[in-house]
Amino acid sequence: MIRAVSLDLDDTLWPIAPVIQRAELELHAWFARHAPATAARFTVGELIRLRDAIALEFPDRSHDFTWMRHLAIERALVAAGDDPDLAEPAFECFFHWRQQVTLFDDALPALERLAAKFPLIGLTNGNADWRAIGLAPFFSHGVLAAREFGQGKPHAAFFHAACREVGCAPHEVLHGGDDWHLDVEGAHDAGLPAAWVRRPHHPDRPPESLAQALHEVSDLLQLADLLGA
Repeated sequence: MIRAVSLDLDDTLWPIAPVIQRAELELHAWFARHAPATAARFTVGELIRLRDAIALEFPDRSHDFTWMRHLAIERALVAAGDDPDLAEPAFECFFHWRQQVTLFDDALPALERLAAKFPLIGLTNGNADWRAIGLAPFFSHGVLAAREFGQGKPHAAFFHAACREVGCAPHEVLHGGDDWHLDVEGAHDAGLPAAWVRRPHHPDRPPESLAQALHEVSDLLQLADLLGA
């Protein structure tokens, strides 16, 4: 008896890799215009490795991609001898391009169908600006972000917070997402039925299997069909 649906965002509603790649390139181009010493000191790949090093240095903040990215930019500016006050406008450049997503073809029609039947809430470990992307008409209960909550998927508390937001028990909320560990196992461990949105580029199912509350769909329209939306 599903009464509400929660959905992952990145790689479930849109492919995230090309978005981040474009944002990384635009950030480096911004450095070339406004902080040339930083652009000369760091390649795009080196800036990515700097951000990854910060995630390892601060595991307790690994759920906050905005904070990690901002700190990486600030450290790069300081290391190159540029003005650290440029960190904010540099991050704003990156963040703007991070929102320039192209939804999968099935996403909008599926969201329309699902939202017409169920309360929808988004669950994300990322920092997508779901309102700027245009998802506000569909997510009647908004999007719960790890950055704001303090932890993300696969923590059970994150899923349970979403259930409280829609006013349902965990077994009444189906969670759909692309990531086997974060979305499927995380939801299952929290007591939510799960749907693995396994698009064609996804690998085979991991050898360990879940005995209950698992559906597999190739896109979100199949998920809408599954739920009779």
